Amino acid sequence: MIPACSVSWPLASFIPFMTEVNVSTASNNTALSIDSLAVDGQQFHPQPFPLIYAMSANSETDPGAVAAWVQANLDKLKRELSEHGAILFRGFPVVSDLDFDAFIQHFGLKNFTYTDSLSNAVRRNRTERVFTANEAPANIAIYLHHEMAQTPIYPSALFFFCELPAITGGATPLCRSDVLLNQIEAVLPEFVKACEDKGVRYTNTMPDQEDLQSGQGRSWRSTLNAPDKAAAESKLQSLGYQWQWLPEDNLRVTTPVLPAVRTLDDGRRVFFNQLIAAFQGWQDKRNVAQKSICFGDGSVIDPHAMAIVIKLAEDLSFDMAWQAGDVAWVDNSVVMHGRKPFTGERRVLASLLA
Repeated sequence: MIPACSVSWPLASFIPFMTEVNVSTASNNTALSIDSLAVDGQQFHPQPFPLIYAMSANSETDPGAVAAWVQANLDKLKRELSEHGAILFRGFPVVSDLDFDAFIQHFGLKNFTYTDSLSNAVRRNRTERVFTANEAPANIAIYLHHEMAQTPIYPSALFFFCELPAITGGATPLCRSDVLLNQIEAVLPEFVKACEDKGVRYTNTMPDQEDLQSGQGRSWRSTLNAPDKAAAESKLQSLGYQWQWLPEDNLRVTTPVLPAVRTLDDGRRVFFNQLIAAFQGWQDKRNVAQKSICFGDGSVIDPHAMAIVIKLAEDLSFDMAWQAGDVAWVDNSVVMHGRKPFTGERRVLASLLA
């Protein structure tokens, strides 16, 4: 459940407000012209959302210079990621999956492998740390969510790379969950209290073999990294899940009670869950979306409340349209993401961080 590529922002919409950065490498002194830019529709909370760094077309593109720039500014970039929620790197010398892998490694952050994840999305590895975002058909929308918030194990952040943008559509909506929670609490205080007091549980039916027609089509064998039913049950037991085997060797699982609202180390409260995605999008031949979620005590989540939450989140979302070569770094604790339907071929790659 990771976003896709889309059409480009017009260059005229960029408004630079930072200056050139000089970087010295071991072999030479290279000038990197990297500006912080504004685009149409960019939000302010009060920080720009997302933050955008763009390398000018005539800038030096030596990978060593880029690595030096990242490493020299790493502490600052980490702070900015937490403060802004997402950073887009545009115009950097990232063309292929190997370039993307190398760019990620400049940050020196721990990899969170797809194999070890409990993601329900079908993906294809390109390298050990880089994989396709989601193999679901182009007409399927992937709704706002925090990556793997429906599981006890989730990444801290994500990198995305647009290898090929779609012809039309396919924007990646981004939504600040801290801002969203404040808005929800203003109009639905009792709903937020129930989320905090009760938590939530998710139910999903996984196929025996992957289903490429579904955004939730990863097989239980792959999801649980289990060769057989006994291994699957052992993994589920260790995670505190409930399960039921169904015809055609489909596997229905229900999570333990998970938080729907989390408090971050800096005191911010976030609407950290997959309620929007599950309520709207967990629909295929095995699953019924609105039966996929409930409060932790088993009580029903009010559809009217969810409709208000969904509308608030949509109104808050920034639709990030991609250009080929774009790399986005998203703080999974603060920002939800999704994918809009698209036409034409598009290729987007992703990488998860522990």
